[in-house]
Amino acid sequence: MTIDDSPDMPPPEESPEQSKSTGVKYTHLIIAAFVLMGVALVYVWSHVRMTELDYKIAEEMNRRGQLLEEQRQLKVDIATLKAPGRIEAIVKEKLQMTYPEREQIIHLGGSGAKR
Repeated sequence: MTIDDSPDMPPPEESPEQSKSTGVKYTHLIIAAFVLMGVALVYVWSHVRMTELDYKIAEEMNRRGQLLEEQRQLKVDIATLKAPGRIEAIVKEKLQMTYPEREQIIHLGGSGAKR
């Protein structure tokens, strides 16, 4: 039988100085682990936030492109609606208006024109 296997000997007890130094080592290790986890969480959170902002920027750029296209289309519509030929056709067809005859035109004074 070896010395370690002997049943009559109790296990060696740690002195109070040894248990304090072991506790201090574990305390420092636990604190370091918490600090490391905190730093890792902040790092991951910042990357997640940056990715969210990238998606929002892409959405807004897409929306901007859509709005610019809509603005261009509205400008084309305005130009089409203001076209003199279109207005004249509406006046003649729907309102049944015609150009006045020469006798129907009355010139008012005060514009500097001589009679």
